[in-house]
Amino acid sequence: MNNHFHLLIQTKKANCSEFMRHFNICYTGWFNWRYSRCGNLNQGRYKAFLIDADSYLLEVSRYLHLNSVRVRQMGSLDYREKWRYARDYGWSSLPGYVRERRALPMIDYDLLLSMVGSRRGYRTFVIDGLRRDIASPFKKVQSRMILGDADFVAQAKRYLGRGSVRDQPSYRELVMNVLEPELVVGILRRECGISEESLKVRKSNGVIRGIAAELLYKYCEITQSQIGNILGSIDYGAVYLLRRRLREKMAENEAVSEKYKEIEAKVMNACSM
Repeated sequence: MNNHFHLLIQTKKANCSEFMRHFNICYTGWFNWRYSRCGNLNQGRYKAFLIDADSYLLEVSRYLHLNSVRVRQMGSLDYREKWRYARDYGWSSLPGYVRERRALPMIDYDLLLSMVGSRRGYRTFVIDGLRRDIASPFKKVQSRMILGDADFVAQAKRYLGRGSVRDQPSYRELVMNVLEPELVVGILRRECGISEESLKVRKSNGVIRGIAAELLYKYCEITQSQIGNILGSIDYGAVYLLRRRLREKMAENEAVSEKYKEIEAKVMNACSM
């Protein structure tokens, strides 16, 4: 595509976001250097869907492979003409799926081909999709980011519930409720035995203020500037420093780490209610 791309990725470490961030930074930097340009290379932000391989992997693969002919200019073409264009499109992995001599070493073709039996089987599968003008499988996405049956969604919900709402913003609707800042601050004050006024004192309670900043960032749908207002009219940079110093102290001091986990458990319990 001219201004975006699609990747179908399988990862065992749940590190797709990390990979995409690294890939986009490195490739955009190289491309800008190579062609003496600057700025963003792709349109919009990275977006990912979690796919139930047993039910939807083949459908998604076919849909992505046909993106090259799903444009207005080709709307009047016969499906055979569209197939010839898609089959030879140079910026797609489809040629390697239907012709072994076009296979690329960076792509693992085995999983999808094993589902249809052979390259001929995959060719037939894709052409059938063109002939029937299949709808996008992404219309069946649940909670904005999961494509799968009910059992798969339930399993994903249990797994994703272990993580942070803020760090994985697309999961908020699926996993748990976003909390009001007042609730988080109230839990923190009760667990630490402090007043609202003392939470705003900059030269004391550094660890507690760091815990407050981190929990407000993770579990409330507010910005770091808004968190700064709650913690005594500090700017977003100071909030970032509070969070960073907390992580450093947690790495060095087990007692601080345990205190944070104890309070976070109370907050997560409130999320699930």
